[in-house]
Amino acid sequence: MRLPRSIQETPLDSAERKALRRIAHHLHPVVMIGDAGVSESVIAETNRALDDHELIKVKVNAMERDDRNQLIDALAGACGAAAVQRIGKIVVLYRKNPEAKPALSNLTRHRTER
Repeated sequence: MRLPRSIQETPLDSAERKALRRIAHHLHPVVMIGDAGVSESVIAETNRALDDHELIKVKVNAMERDDRNQLIDALAGACGAAAVQRIGKIVVLYRKNPEAKPALSNLTRHRTER
């Protein structure tokens, strides 16, 4: 079992955020937060997706903006991820994985598709 990850050691600068937003533009949400909120299963699925893809979109089905922001902050904190972008009910999360599989990582795949 892995130890919980801490939030990114160095915050993302604006150029890194811009590059990650560009890559994430064509992605679809792979995790959805429903009425149960940020449960252990949501955290586990988000960790699995971040391990595989490094950059993912998450859809948060909460009506109020403050509720969405609290859920996003809780999920990002629990997974040790950085929230790259928030638009409406969609958030882009990023967590670097030095052992990512090139065939699954959205970052590696994007670099090779150019």
